Amino acid sequence: MKNRLDGIRAEIVAHDSNAWARELGYEPIYSVAPDARIALIGQAPGRRAQESRVPWNDASGVKLRTWLGVDDEQFYDPSLFAILPMDFYYPGKGASGDLPPRKGFADLWHKRILAELGDLALTILVGGYAQKYYLGDRAKPSLTETVSAYAEYLPSMIPLVHPSPLNFRWQARNPWFEAEVVPALRSLVTKVITA
Repeated sequence: MKNRLDGIRAEIVAHDSNAWARELGYEPIYSVAPDARIALIGQAPGRRAQESRVPWNDASGVKLRTWLGVDDEQFYDPSLFAILPMDFYYPGKGASGDLPPRKGFADLWHKRILAELGDLALTILVGGYAQKYYLGDRAKPSLTETVSAYAEYLPSMIPLVHPSPLNFRWQARNPWFEAEVVPALRSLVTKVITA
């Protein structure tokens, strides 16, 4: 399985749609191992993550690890967490933050990668892009409604708001998230990684 995962990574790097990233010296930013227990699906790496080649290497990542109740060593252990964004490359800056992940990118690679991860017990969907893609018709009309309905997706999936510092207003308006969803998330994560 490891060899197949290495082969897929080489295909991603060589793919025509990623020629621009090769020219910039970008590596695909994701982390997987065949025995991963939790899939963490986000949107796309930020500039800092792309430059450091470490996923979630920013304030959002610090907040996310706090929500998960794990330390850096656990979070970056690929046998625990498969970190798989909707696009593996920093998409660039837009008018109001980073650009969204490219359409069709996850279609090309996610299914093949996930097929190599045989021990997944939980999928965490961080943000609207991951939720729309993975929940499809089961997603609610808004991210807030989807996250507040988290219990409907348990025990195999849980949707989260993005932990970006830019979402502080959302978190202030929705105190139920820290009061209800975060404890449920921590409980699930602890159960999976200590099993």
